[in-house]
Amino acid sequence: MDSFKTLEQLVHFTSMRHGVLTSNIANADTPNYKTKDMKFKQALDAEMELKTTDPKHIKNTDNGMSDEIKIETSNTWADGNNVELDTEVAKMTENAMLFQAGISMFTTKIRMFKNALRR
Repeated sequence: MDSFKTLEQLVHFTSMRHGVLTSNIANADTPNYKTKDMKFKQALDAEMELKTTDPKHIKNTDNGMSDEIKIETSNTWADGNNVELDTEVAKMTENAMLFQAGISMFTTKIRMFKNALRR
């Protein structure tokens, strides 16, 4: 059942990141706006870092995906804004693919459980 929780967190994370990326695009013309992003790899690494196999092991107190939004301070335009539409659209495409993969894996797992129950 651990995989269901991980997939749920993946779908939740990608949904939240979508909101952050659309906010960046919406603020493309806002002076001094700095892009924001959420890093899935860092969140996944934190999730996978401590797995306990013995009761004496140190337990991971992190509850999963990080909801931390990081402000990116890359090069800025003359108005202080650093939104690059091409980059943000590419991030949204990558995020959408990750979301679709998570939903697909989730659906496959549910189908497997349904098939196992029928037998």
